[in-house]
This record gives sequence, structure tokens and C-alpha cells, in this order.
Amino acid sequence: MLEYERRGELKTRSIDLLDLEPSTDVNALVEEIHKAEPLITASRTEQVKLLIQRLQEKLGQHGNHKFYLFKVLRAHILPLTNVALNKSGSCFITGSYDRTCKLWDTASGEELHTLEGHRNVVYAIAFNNPYGDKIATGSFDKTCKLWSVETGKCYHTFRGHTAEIVCLSFNPQSTLVATGSMDTTAKLWNIKNGEEVFTLTGHSAEIISLSFNTSGDRIVTGSFDHTVAVWDADTGRKVYTLIGHCAEISSALFSWDCSLILTGSMDKTCMLWDATNGKCVATLTGHDDEILDSCFDYAGKLIATASADGTARVFSAATRKCIAKLEGHEGEISKVSFNPQGNRLLTGSSDKTARIWDAQTGQCLQVLEGHTDEIFSCAFNYKGNIVITGSKDNTCRIWR
Repeated sequence: MLEYERRGELKTRSIDLLDLEPSTDVNALVEEIHKAEPLITASRTEQVKLLIQRLQEKLGQHGNHKFYLFKVLRAHILPLTNVALNKSGSCFITGSYDRTCKLWDTASGEELHTLEGHRNVVYAIAFNNPYGDKIATGSFDKTCKLWSVETGKCYHTFRGHTAEIVCLSFNPQSTLVATGSMDTTAKLWNIKNGEEVFTLTGHSAEIISLSFNTSGDRIVTGSFDHTVAVWDADTGRKVYTLIGHCAEISSALFSWDCSLILTGSMDKTCMLWDATNGKCVATLTGHDDEILDSCFDYAGKLIATASADGTARVFSAATRKCIAKLEGHEGEISKVSFNPQGNRLLTGSSDKTARIWDAQTGQCLQVLEGHTDEIFSCAFNYKGNIVITGSKDNTCRIWR
């Protein structure tokens, strides 16, 4: 991030170094940036060089990290629905059939707050990362609530959906919450005043996946009607309908640079779409059963898919070729995610284990064992040195 002053106003610009590798020639890169970016004058190049070297070190960090079980938390009496970490991993939240969401301190395993007020299952939960000062909870009671992380108090209750809320997301700027519902609509809500901003109508079946792009001006929704819709977040208008899958959609998301959209479906395929025109650019095949989850790595270079066939795959976003097959689970894989460095993958399975894999070779590096029922949720923190797993055995496990 570059901070500078123009006419007495503080402004920022960012430089995306999505191609930075541990092997990149830093001097050559700094020279390139210096030429392309007038804000970086000759006197600043040493400082930039140090920053890039620090980023490079981070890319190599925690690569050979072995995870050990740190804590087992029996979070709720009734079944868990979801778990989510804040950016640093210092705290996490759990949603449950007991109608509450609980906030936990990761280091001590202590409960910080119980967020009470919903009248039915708390199903979808999220922090407003990277800030992490607010939590949104979506419930089968058809409402979404916004909470303070610090105090546990409820700021707003968003009412308007006519059926269960099953997915939600903050925009990256943390000014809006989007909710997706079984009523076939998504809604955008203003975080400050608690008002509904737009209703996104157009799907003919429930919306089960939604996410913003990095700049926050587009939203993608995936539905059981087999289609994916792209919406303008500033007007609430539908920009494109992505038609091509022949079964329910399980996931839909943008790459970091907002150029691509990845969709996963029960039709056993993932599709890659050009976000600028809504055209399909590739169909990723090879799985023998439904795709249950899919994701990009943080730089948008790699794609991971997880399937009910018990395998996960890694594809190159550029060539659209499969570069690794992750084999070893003995049950369906419902969750897959990259660590922020992009060199490791985490999967959670109905075989009661989570696994850490080498993203390039597909080699299984570690099996996280101990849960006594299927794992439905797992995540890395931003540094990539903490993992959380949530299971139908009603426990959360913290690994570090």
C-alpha cells in the first residue's frame, strides 16, 4: 500500500504483486515498479526493496509447519453448523442449532461472548475480515443480525427475507452485508444504519452461495436453479446470468483480481467464467461425483476442487489443466482451502479427518485425526499457522 498526500488529503494506492515468488529477483522487480509508479521515487526504492523482501520471506513461511492438536472445544450442546476464524486467528466463531453463535479466544479456548437473540438455527456466520470487529449471523428464523466483537451486543437485526438465510458475506470494505435465502432472493444491507439497500431478484430456486469481488462492486450468487448470477452492488441490477451447469450450484466466487469467476456444481464439474463478459472460458472435469466446494488461491493462480468422490484436484487458472490429484480421503470432501502462501491445501472430509496437502505435488503431508464424526468445516488463519476444524461430533479442534 502506498500512502500519499494530494491537496492536503491522505490517499492510498495499492500495488498487487500477484506474481511474486520466493525465487523472484527483487532488484529487477523494484526497478520495474520504480519505472511504472511515479509515487516511488529513487529515494524510496530501498524502502520498497525491504518491503518486498519481507513479503518474499512470508511466502516461504510455515511451509513445513507440522500441526498439533492444541484444544478440543465442546462448543454447543446441539449440533454445530459452521465455524469461522478472524483474519489473525486470534478468535473464532461457531454457529449452532441451539440458536446461538459463540465467540471464542483461540489461544485460551475460552468463550468470550454468546450471541443470543435468534429464534431458530444459526446457520451462516462471518467476520468482517480483514477488520474483524463485527460478526454477521444468518438464521433459519429468516433474519440476519450484526454484532460487535468487542461487546457481543447486537447492532442491527435485518428483516425482510421470507425463508431461511443460508449464506452471507460482508463486502471487503465492510460497509454492506449480503444475505442469500431459500426464498430465492439475496439482499444487501447497510451496516451503518441497518437498512435494506437492494433485493436481488431473478433466481427461481434457493440461493446457497454468494460472494463479493475484491473491489466490492460485484456480487456473484449461486442457486439450486443451476444458474449463477452476477450483480452490480452499486445498483442492485443483474449484470450477467452464467448458464452452463446442469445441476445445483455448490459454490461461486471471484478471483482476487476480479477477472475470473469459478463455479462448482452437483453436475461433477467446475466452470471458469470471464467476469468482464459472462462467457464460459473453461470447464474443469475429472471428478466422478458432485463438486461440494471449490476455491482460488489468494493470488488467483490456482484452483482447488473438492468432490463427493473423495478426491480433490488442483488446476492451473492460466492453462486450466489439472496439476495435482489429492487422493487419500475415504469419504466425500466437503471443504477445501489454500493457505495464504498458496503452497498448502486443507481438506475436510466425512471420513472424520482433515488433511494438509502440498498444492503443487498433491502429496498428503499430514492427517489431522481425532474427530469422531464427519468434518464439515475447516480453515486456515491468515498466517497459515493455525487450523480450525468443525465436526458433526459437536467439537471444534484448534491445531497449531
